[in-house]
Amino acid sequence: MVKGLYIHIPFCHQICHYCDFNKVFFENQPVDRYIEMLGRELDLWKASGALNSPMETVFFGGGTPTALDPGQLERLLGHVRRNVVLAEGCEWTSEANPDELNRAKLDVLFAGGVNRLSMGVQSFDEDLLGRLGRTHGNGDVDRAITEAREAGFTNISLDLMYGLPGQTMDQWEKTLDRAFSYELPHFSAYSLIVEPKTVFYNLLMKGKLRTPGEDLEAEMYRVLMERMAAHGLHQYEISNFAKPGRKSRHNLLYWNNEEYIGAGAGSHGYVDGVRYSNHGPLKKYMAPLEEWKRPVLQEQAVSPAEQMEEEMFLGLRKNEGVSETLFREKFNVSLDAVYGEKLEKLLAIGNLERSDGFVRLTDSGRFVGNDVFSEFLLGD
Repeated sequence: MVKGLYIHIPFCHQICHYCDFNKVFFENQPVDRYIEMLGRELDLWKASGALNSPMETVFFGGGTPTALDPGQLERLLGHVRRNVVLAEGCEWTSEANPDELNRAKLDVLFAGGVNRLSMGVQSFDEDLLGRLGRTHGNGDVDRAITEAREAGFTNISLDLMYGLPGQTMDQWEKTLDRAFSYELPHFSAYSLIVEPKTVFYNLLMKGKLRTPGEDLEAEMYRVLMERMAAHGLHQYEISNFAKPGRKSRHNLLYWNNEEYIGAGAGSHGYVDGVRYSNHGPLKKYMAPLEEWKRPVLQEQAVSPAEQMEEEMFLGLRKNEGVSETLFREKFNVSLDAVYGEKLEKLLAIGNLERSDGFVRLTDSGRFVGNDVFSEFLLGD
């Protein structure tokens, strides 16, 4: 059963140097037509019956949803309200850039049903922000948080990044100091991954990108975990920390391997056991919708073996880990029957632990999470 809805807004006023998401410069793009076609995609999903069950979460991602002006945001929100039944207490998140937020946009979002903001801050070192291609400054963050609270938002999250080119531990500590000063209920913090087709990748290939190195990056992660805990923010996933009751319920859908609809150019979804992706280029996305057809690029029915793989490498991202009882209920087979040998190896070297009916990463296992996850690919 579908529990969540993701909507992709691919427009940005500035392309960050590390970003490989599906996005385009806002200027001279068919933004209004895109919003109309997004509404049409939701119409098609409603007609299919997939939106009949109440949505527990809605998430606007990008790109940058707040690149839209207040009128465009209002039309987007109207498409959602027309097609989607929201569960009581639905968590409705919008990503946001601090320098693009203003009181008019915040009022439209809050009045339209959005009750959670996820702001891309990345760093409070303005030199580093410039290197990342970010356009906001620290004053923009101060103003955005103040105005968001004035508009009624109490559930605000900040995205932070570490392992950045030229970043020192002192810069990371000062970013954390300032982040904690806002007394927010949620933070996400990610290490830099240099992806192909980005400015940073091109610099790396030319030998012009100086990253901190694995040892300093690991130390930054250790400091992150210690300081989040000291400020009462519980680590519930490798990169996410929250006050009690403030976990990202939408992202938990992904890590719990639940089904969700993805709408918009380049979005991905998981419905009725089928994972699919939409066309990414705007023209290819909108052309099928002009004829009232879904803009699907590819679909794949997920086999039972693949479902078990996903259960493991998604579930192990969570601090609570993978439930042995739930695994047996879902797949009618025990965890040991499928992964016994690999579990034994990872338990022996100390990257996994087993207690209270869960298998989870150890503290040391979090530092090599990707290596652990790869062990549960049945093809390996």
